[in-house]
Parts: sequence; C-alpha cells; structure tokens
Amino acid sequence: MLYAILCYHDGNLVWSWSKEEDAAVMDKIGGVRAKLTREGKLGASLRLMPTTAATTLHKNQEPPLVIDGPFAETKEQLLGFYILDVENLEAALDAARQIAAVNPGGAFEVRPIAVFNPDERSGVAVKT
Repeated sequence: MLYAILCYHDGNLVWSWSKEEDAAVMDKIGGVRAKLTREGKLGASLRLMPTTAATTLHKNQEPPLVIDGPFAETKEQLLGFYILDVENLEAALDAARQIAAVNPGGAFEVRPIAVFNPDERSGVAVKT
C-alpha cells in the first residue's frame, strides 16, 4: 500500500540553518533514505522551497485570485514529503519514526495515498 509521510516544521527555523547544519541533517536523512530504498520501501521524496516562494490560487471567486505566499500562516509548514510502498500503516509509521529520529523537531503526518499518478513523461530530467 502507498503512504505519504508529510513533513512539517518551522520553515523559518529550517531555512535559517547554516549550510553546514543543513548538510548534517540531510546527510542523516540520506542514511535513512538509503536504508528504506534498499528495503524496497521508499519511492519519491522531495523538499519544498520555503513558503515565501509559494503562490496560492484561491478559487472561491471568479476569476480565481492568485496571491503570493501560503494559504494559511502557521508556524509549522509543509516542507516536503516521502512516498512509501509498504505493507501496512505500522510499517509506514516505522519509516516515519526512522526519519523523525534523525530530523530535529517538526511533525510527520502519515497518510494513505488514494490515487497516485506517476510521472509519465519520458526522457525528462527533473530540475532542482
């Protein structure tokens, strides 16, 4: 079954880490990612740019309103996610615990995926 681990954290804090602090955290997370990949459990994962780079489309009016920034101002913001292919919720929670153990602070929401549409483009390199 597919699950998403949604990673929430204080965006201002995370984006204020020095290059060295960020690299240390990402290195620890990389170790967990490698382990989960070897076990055949980890699919795509990504880190989002800060909410200051976000644009929100409000569709409660016509035409829809486009504004800079996130929809809601909250301390903890969605900073990224992982896609898992595991047998059940307990296995997904185990993976979330492993990621949380090496990632300082934040919260991790584990949610089953109802529909997954993979990238069907062929030969397209992902740009970061």
